[in-house]
Amino acid sequence: MSTKEGFFGRANVALALLVLINLFNYIDRQVLAAVESQIEETMFQEADYPRDPETRQRVDTTITSKMGSLVMAFMISYILFSPIFGLLADRFSRWMLVGVGVIVWSLASGASGLADSFTMLFLTRCLVGVGEAAYGPVAPTVISDLFPIQRRGLVMALFYMAIPVGSALGYVLGGQVSHFMNDWRWAFYVVVPPGLLLGAWCFLMRDPPRGASDPGAIMRQAKWADYMVMLRTRSYLFVTLGMTAMTFALGGIGFFMPRFARARIIGTSVVSAEESAKILADVNTMFGIIVVVSGLGATILGGIVGDKLKPKIPGAYFIVSAIAMATAFPLLLCAIWAPFPLAWIFIFLSCFCLFFNTGPTNTILANVTHPSIRASAFALNILIIHALGDAVSPTIIGLINGYFGDPTMTAGFVAVSVMCLVASVFWFFGAKHLQSDTELAPTRIVGEDVMQAQG
Repeated sequence: MSTKEGFFGRANVALALLVLINLFNYIDRQVLAAVESQIEETMFQEADYPRDPETRQRVDTTITSKMGSLVMAFMISYILFSPIFGLLADRFSRWMLVGVGVIVWSLASGASGLADSFTMLFLTRCLVGVGEAAYGPVAPTVISDLFPIQRRGLVMALFYMAIPVGSALGYVLGGQVSHFMNDWRWAFYVVVPPGLLLGAWCFLMRDPPRGASDPGAIMRQAKWADYMVMLRTRSYLFVTLGMTAMTFALGGIGFFMPRFARARIIGTSVVSAEESAKILADVNTMFGIIVVVSGLGATILGGIVGDKLKPKIPGAYFIVSAIAMATAFPLLLCAIWAPFPLAWIFIFLSCFCLFFNTGPTNTILANVTHPSIRASAFALNILIIHALGDAVSPTIIGLINGYFGDPTMTAGFVAVSVMCLVASVFWFFGAKHLQSDTELAPTRIVGEDVMQAQG
């Protein structure tokens, strides 16, 4: 569709807008990770820490876990509201839902900077999750209706390249703005104006017809029984289980990476608060550069490789994702134990492997679900991968860290890294089902009217 309409055709303009929104989506998420240690210093003063070493360790565990729970605050509302917005997107204007969602999460992000207590910050992060729930399961369905299945792997990769780029900008923006302004709150304020403008732009867009890029798709409004089809589609189940394991590892490690790197770099040295803040800003910048370069290259390359191998190898999207995740595990172990600055090389390679599956796995989700229930399929995927993934892993890392009394979080990082292997196993199992599930997807809904049409 986009090639016939030219570079500035409706499909490409829509893709560009969705990529920009996704960019700010992940900027907002990782801004919190970039400044979480500074937030802790503001919200929990020295008076909150008892002098007794044993009691202090217990308090350290509690506070670190509470900081990790800020991710859970976002994720709980995100995963609970995603299915609701998924159902709405199967029936109403998707661009309207996206526009409202972007505006809500942008305002909520600004409110995070205004929070004067941990409770208020927790509530604003919940509201950010509500706004992003109106966007997460909806945007990929618009892309799927604008671009044919033969190009979907690359297009999905272009859309999801906003994950590494936005995440990197979040680390850099959060670290540099908070350091320059000497106040972490400004890291949340600066993302509000662009978000409001992008949200308003959505109201000017038109929805593509559902199923427009799925030849032979039998279209009607979905019935409740149709949604059970997702749970009987083996490719859908295996890709979701693998994405859950991957999200568990990536979410936990990504959230605490700035703290981990700063602690490892400082080591046993005694530094002033100003020096510590400068080291944190430099760490966020370095990690941001690594994420954007490795993630951008890996996301696009993963989509290209998946599309190229698809005609030759059944289950190619699964296979390339599984190999990348299996490779990521030993690289993560090297990144955890190697001294800095050598560790940055292994962190780069680990990120490359972790992001390589982004385009292929999301293409699987789009290709094996019927257009009438595609938004709900993405919403259910979001619910599962985050509820059992990065909604809990930062808190688990915090608990492990407190238990072992390890400021570098080495034990927690090793524990969650194992999930990379779990993801790889699930995706290898899914490969043999992908071709048949993709072929059946355009007509895979239930009901007598559809069965008659098929007959």
